[in-house]
Amino acid sequence: MYQFPHRLTGQPLRRRALASTVLAMAGLGPLAMQSALAQSVVRLDEVVIGGEGNGAGTTVGSIGLASPAPVDGYVASEATAGAKVATPLAEIPQAVSVVSRKELDDRGVQKVDEALRYTPGVFAQPFGSDSDTDWVYIRGFDATQSGMFLDGLQLFQYAFAGITVDPFLLDRIEVLRGPASVLYGGSNAGGIVNEISKRADGAHHGYVETGVTDDPNGYVGFDIGDEFFEASPWSYRVVGRVKGGDTQTDHADNFRGVVAPSLLYEPDADTRLELYATYQYDDQKHTGGFWPYVGTVTEAPYGKIPRDLFYSEPDLDSFESRQASIGYDLQQTLTDQITMRSNTRLFHVERNEYGPYPYDFDTTDNTLNRLNFAHDTKADLFETDNQIVFEDQIGAVHHQLLAGIDYKYYRIDQWQATGPADQLDPINPNYTDNLGALYAPYLDEIVDMNQLGFYAQEQAKFGDGWILTLNGRYDNVWIDRDDRTALNNDYDREDGAASGRAGLAYEFGNGLTPYVSASRFFQPQIGTDTAGQPVGPQTGEQYEVGLKYSPTFLDASFTASLFDLTRRNTLQNRTVNGAFITEALGEVRSRGVELEASVNLDEAWNVTGAFTAYDLEITEDADEAIVGNRPWLIPEVLASAWVNYTVPSGQLKGVTAGAGIRYQGDSYADNENTLKVPDATVFDVKLGYEQESWGVSLNVNNVFDKEYVSGCQSAASCAYGEGRSGLLKAHFSF
Repeated sequence: MYQFPHRLTGQPLRRRALASTVLAMAGLGPLAMQSALAQSVVRLDEVVIGGEGNGAGTTVGSIGLASPAPVDGYVASEATAGAKVATPLAEIPQAVSVVSRKELDDRGVQKVDEALRYTPGVFAQPFGSDSDTDWVYIRGFDATQSGMFLDGLQLFQYAFAGITVDPFLLDRIEVLRGPASVLYGGSNAGGIVNEISKRADGAHHGYVETGVTDDPNGYVGFDIGDEFFEASPWSYRVVGRVKGGDTQTDHADNFRGVVAPSLLYEPDADTRLELYATYQYDDQKHTGGFWPYVGTVTEAPYGKIPRDLFYSEPDLDSFESRQASIGYDLQQTLTDQITMRSNTRLFHVERNEYGPYPYDFDTTDNTLNRLNFAHDTKADLFETDNQIVFEDQIGAVHHQLLAGIDYKYYRIDQWQATGPADQLDPINPNYTDNLGALYAPYLDEIVDMNQLGFYAQEQAKFGDGWILTLNGRYDNVWIDRDDRTALNNDYDREDGAASGRAGLAYEFGNGLTPYVSASRFFQPQIGTDTAGQPVGPQTGEQYEVGLKYSPTFLDASFTASLFDLTRRNTLQNRTVNGAFITEALGEVRSRGVELEASVNLDEAWNVTGAFTAYDLEITEDADEAIVGNRPWLIPEVLASAWVNYTVPSGQLKGVTAGAGIRYQGDSYADNENTLKVPDATVFDVKLGYEQESWGVSLNVNNVFDKEYVSGCQSAASCAYGEGRSGLLKAHFSF
């Protein structure tokens, strides 16, 4: 039985729907669609514990725990993702990475998943440069559905209701590796990506950037903000971008318009109110492709499928998306020791698609089979996170106690249908713009999910260097499905789950901080098993030890971490002994080592480096034959390095040059581990010229146009990595 990628392990995007489609067409009936897809601020008075230097003393508070300290070059000192409040990286008992705005600009990043290609523990863009989705795997587990966050609130995504954030709107990106449900409720087992927006901050902003790729695809972006008038408590900021043009896929043009206004109200040192909104519109055709193993990794009778092949019909294919959000972030200092905060947002998403997809079972002929497909999806996501922080010195111990209640409501209204489509010659495609009528929807449903969580975090500092972090959380989740098909497979389910984390670290005066932590997590799942029964959450635990080093003599951050992570009860679709089943079962263990370095050698040199080595193993499964094997898609070795140099003086002052190398190890296209996907190494470069108020640059990714398969999730679903791409951009400030 053929399986489309991504949907089959509880992940969020279109290919799972197509798996359901194929099965419905095969007469097996429709499948219940399963799960396909803080910034916390408290500003307190400065309290210094311990002695001097990076390791012995930590500044706590500073009137704004939701806003981490600005990143100098490539080296961050704080993050919010691992503690819900701005916390020094050394004090978070898990591995944390931060991609700064400078690094995003230096590498010419145009997608969020592209931004993470140099981050340890992250396998980004496993399906190439998919224009409508940011694909991210952390420590071997898909974070696309439940691991993406924006300003501390989850971007929960299910089925085709995906959410993408334009990276031009972002100030930085944080990656917390390892479970985070103890902080945020259900979230990805491997970790989370917390995207931090550009917001009004009382400062002047005047920036315009324009760029064009070699496709060509061009854009104009702007970032404008200031106080309303001198000494005004109100300030504003408006960030936006318009882009469009061709892509690396034939016939697949696209358009995007996005705008993000925000207001800041600071009447005094104790009150801070942020009001914000976003709107994004995408109109595009489908890019890339999910091709068979035979025809990409190995040759088919016709040879290899061209990387730029358009698998749909040029005049009929469509993808349209609208997403909008509105929210506020309020923090109020009540006393020198107590601060309260409320972070609340409403997100609305509308997406619809039409056009055929490839699903090739027969790799012995000279054509590709296709299946027509359409969906119409609407989703709403409301979240509010309300917390109080108490911070004080009690005896010889400095305490920071965080306690909160958060609530999430998610509703998706969707239908999906299929129809016939002609075969396609991959070498000499003949597009007819002729597609058969759609069949009756195989999926037509409304799903509601409510989640209420109570959490607490205590961080105690004592003994001139010891840091103890304790977290506890309890969540209740209610899921209700209204099935509008003839099957009438309605269901409702309630689950309660506890999460926990304990971490211990010691900060030495020379900047060394060894740490150890243990955590337990859960992740709610939407869907039913083969018997039509709703499934419970994923669960698991992680143990991690590591060493963080911020030397006193160099502006740098080094991290080494070892972890043992187990995830169980994953919703799976598979064929076992000739029968197609849908069950929540199985167990996958991820063990590994991650190394990271971020260094500002001086004002001229910035360097990042990352290395990841996994031991991924299926430890339990309905199919006993694959127990002990490596899960498909994920390479067990990842490595990267990037260096950027800016001439600091002389006649060439302002000339910049950068170079990077990315390596991904081999992987498998099947859980039986019989179809290997080769490893690949690609190179990126940058050349530019920077002055105080303007600059120009040229970025080229995959310089030598390496043709490789970035990943396969079954023998019928492989994707090419992005080919050589060039971006010429210019900016000026005013």
